[in-house]
Amino acid sequence: MTALLRSLHTAVPPTVLHQEEVRDVLAAQPGLSRLGTRLVTAAFNASGIERRHTVVEEWQDGGRGTGSGAGTFFDHETGHILNPSTGIRNTVFTDHANDLYERAARGALEGCPDVGPEDVTHVITVSCTGFFSPGPDYQLVRRLGLAATTQRIHLGFMGCYAAIPALREAAALCEADPSAVVLVVSAELCTVHVRVANDQDTIVGASLFSDGAGAAIVTGETAEAREGAAASWTPALRLDGFATVLTPVGEEAMAWNIGDHGFEMILGTYVPHIIDEHITGALEPLLAAEPELAARPYAELEHWAIHPGGRSILDKVQARLELTDAQLAPARDTLRDYGNMSSATVLFVLKHLLYGTDGTEPAAEGERVCAMAFGPGLTVESALMTRVGGAG
Repeated sequence: MTALLRSLHTAVPPTVLHQEEVRDVLAAQPGLSRLGTRLVTAAFNASGIERRHTVVEEWQDGGRGTGSGAGTFFDHETGHILNPSTGIRNTVFTDHANDLYERAARGALEGCPDVGPEDVTHVITVSCTGFFSPGPDYQLVRRLGLAATTQRIHLGFMGCYAAIPALREAAALCEADPSAVVLVVSAELCTVHVRVANDQDTIVGASLFSDGAGAAIVTGETAEAREGAAASWTPALRLDGFATVLTPVGEEAMAWNIGDHGFEMILGTYVPHIIDEHITGALEPLLAAEPELAARPYAELEHWAIHPGGRSILDKVQARLELTDAQLAPARDTLRDYGNMSSATVLFVLKHLLYGTDGTEPAAEGERVCAMAFGPGLTVESALMTRVGGAG
């Protein structure tokens, strides 16, 4: 019994951050040293990002779009970025996260016409950028009108790779119970933790991270599920296998800590090199279940949903696995248009592969997809999928 990812939907806040505007505002902050200013310029210019989204409306148009005087995050009179406490930042997360969770979840349900809210048996929510209780898993049950008996799981503070363990858990639930219908939703509000500092980790984080949510419906690959997908002419991804690997080095190179003025990212410059050195080893347990696939060059596996942790990470992955530009396009396009939304980002890339975009065709029937995401530890999570159903 295998599981099907039947529907994917994404959501972002309406406020858009244009990379050049944010760069110029950050570089003009009075607390930065000359080196810090140069690091800001270098990090933003090399990011591979053109635009991102945020729940912090004060950042609109580089802080010139809305409001006057001192807000929570930005003083419009001085142009200074403010430094609210972790409690205040978490309150902003609490005020905005539920709407993103709900928008993504409703879209995923609408994309699976034969599944309604009354059919959902499990909810799995994901986030590492805020905390509240009753949490988003509870709120989705209430907001979507799900059954009070809906079983709930929240995966918190795992980092950028957490959507893949969430899909793995959903697949396991469906394999154990063919009647299960699992709603998986990841929402991250990374921009509520933006700070001004001279250290490279903080600057790189400010240049990369953004806000967004992704949701998926996972069911068992039953005859009814296949018939529903065929009737609605919608494609799906069969979840063939998962793997987790901890690299032998890198525990201190990537971390996510709670500070007095927001969550603090540790993102060492050596992270792309660690991924470069260990990515092939991380793929071995995933591909071991299919020896004929493991024996082929990586580029012969048609599609790759790589978490775009940053442009340099994508560069290392592409070079090490000898992938084509087309195979990295979904990840690079996601990075360019949305930035790094932590755990939600790989769902954006998978959506690109499942449905296509204006410029690219989706994966075709029977083609394979390898998804990979990286996070604190250094942890590599991966999944192997097959495109099935729909018009292809």
